[in-house]
Order: sequence, then C-alpha cells, then structure tokens
Amino acid sequence: MKLAFLYNVRHQYPDPDRPETQVEADFDDPETIAAMTAHLRECGFDVIPIEADPDAYIKLYENRDSIDLVFNYSIGIYGQARYAQVPAMLEMLRLPYTGSGPLTQALILDKARMQQVLSACNVPVLCSQVFETGDEPLQSGLAFPLIVKPVAQGSSAGITSDSVVRDEAALYRQVGRVMATFGEPALVQPFLDGREFSIPMMGNPPEIFPIIEPDFSRLPEGYARIDSLEVKWIFEEQAESHHLICPAPVAPGLQERLEQTVRAAWKALGICDWCRIDLRCDMAGTPYVIDVNSPPGMIPPEGSMTSYFPMSARAAGIDYQGLLKRLIETAMDRLSAR
Repeated sequence: MKLAFLYNVRHQYPDPDRPETQVEADFDDPETIAAMTAHLRECGFDVIPIEADPDAYIKLYENRDSIDLVFNYSIGIYGQARYAQVPAMLEMLRLPYTGSGPLTQALILDKARMQQVLSACNVPVLCSQVFETGDEPLQSGLAFPLIVKPVAQGSSAGITSDSVVRDEAALYRQVGRVMATFGEPALVQPFLDGREFSIPMMGNPPEIFPIIEPDFSRLPEGYARIDSLEVKWIFEEQAESHHLICPAPVAPGLQERLEQTVRAAWKALGICDWCRIDLRCDMAGTPYVIDVNSPPGMIPPEGSMTSYFPMSARAAGIDYQGLLKRLIETAMDRLSAR
C-alpha cells in the first residue's frame, strides 16, 4: 500500500515563559515525524512523507494516481479553520484519508462552536463566554475561579498556571495575553477542581481504550491542577516518574457515565476512525467534555512515554506499530463500507 503521510513540523519547543513559541505547540518535532515515518515503513507501507504546508497540494496532486490512502496527521498552519484545510484538500482530490472530515475538524478546533453543538445534542459541557475584544463585562452566570484558554488551539498552547484566575484583574490580564499571543478570542469557563480523564477511542463505531487520569497531587508546588503547558511540555518529559495513571481506577458507575458521554460526543461531532476526548468532573463527580483531540498525539515510545494514545494502547496490549496498523485498517474498513 502506498501511504501519503501528512504532518506539521514544529520549529520552536513550547516555553511557558515565551508566548511566541506556543503558536506551534500543536505541531511535532522533526525527530517525531522521522520516527513515525520509520515505523510506518517497518509496518510494510510505501510511505510518501508530505509536510502540510502550501506546497502539499502540489505533491498530493502529482502523486494522486498512486496514493492508496492518506494518513492525515496534520492540523493545518493558517487560519481559523486550519484543522479542516487538509481534509478539504483531500476531498477535492478524491483521495481517501484517515480521520474525520473537514466539517468535524473545523468544529473541533473552535472550542466554543464545538461546545454549542455538543450542548444542542445534550452532551454535558461547561457554560462559557468568548471574549472577542477583551473589554466585555463578565457574564453574570460565571463565578470565580475561572479558566482562560485560547478558543482555537491544541496541545495546551496558551494554558499555563496563570490561566486559572480568581478575580477580575487576573481574568482581564490573562484574556489580554491570550489575544495578544494568538490573535484570536479567549474562551472563559468555570474551573472545575474534580478529577480529569482522557479517553482514546478508535473504530467505527469506536472502541474505548484504557482511560488515562492525571494525578495532580504529584505535580510540583506552584503548578495549577490542570494539564498546562508547564505540565505537558516540561514536567511530563523531565520528571523521573510522571503523574499519569493508565488504566485509571474508575468505579463502574462513573466509567459507564464517562463512556456514554464520549460516545455521545463522537456521534454529535461526526468523528471518524479515532480521537481522544478530555473530560473534567465537578466536585459531585459529573463529567463535562472540555476538549476533543483529532488527530490525537502519537509520539513513538522512543520519543516520549507520556504520549497519551500510545500509552493507552500499551495498557491494552497494543504496541506502537500495532496501533498504526489498526488505525490504517480502521480507515480502510470504513472506506470500503461506503
């Protein structure tokens, strides 16, 4: 099988103290892309690596008659709907690909729009306010503590320990930082201090992989109890033992509720093949969808032992190349069933 592998390359490692480096947090290091390409070739695929930059269309067009499948690991580089760029391009070229389509990808990137869709489908999400100018008054229904995020970023970009705010001065300061760094609105939501879970899914309909839970009690002093940039890009990679538990110890009742929630989110958004859904619970134990990762991170174990999807797969007895093969088979089965 000739497989086109589409990706985006990071040129600066994300640094919480240098906001300009966070713009490419969603991308992958060159070493990760090289390792993923090598693993795909070891799986037996004839791989054409293509960086998802403006030249990608030309390379796809030139190879369109020989490509059997596109492994779309890209997230686009420009604009408000960048997650949708490559899927839309592939549909125009009539090339089959892994993962969700352009409409789903556009919704997933814009957290505010995604939550509107999920709410309309009775999937539990938090109330929120989008700050477009940074001067809007805080809605009366939102009470401190709150969390401030970019409305359309992934990989914890723009989310640091300062993102949890407890008064209006800190709120507007953090909203201003987000808008200045990313040139996009800021999303403000209640900060929940309950348990957090990350749930990988693969298949059509999806199989739920072992649940991941961060144990925030293991974080260093001064770190907010969130999956922040400091946690994801510094603590997880430098600590002798990380804070992630997989499989998470979840009581049957809560597990059923989590699984019902992520399946409902998958259906509401029209997800295909795979994703990872992050949820956070309130103190009563009610889970809310806070983010959907599509495509989810897939760093090979030689690059990181804390990349969530491969970690969960290992807990299920699936090695890295087995996971890659399963994804390709999942997409091919879906496409052949059309």
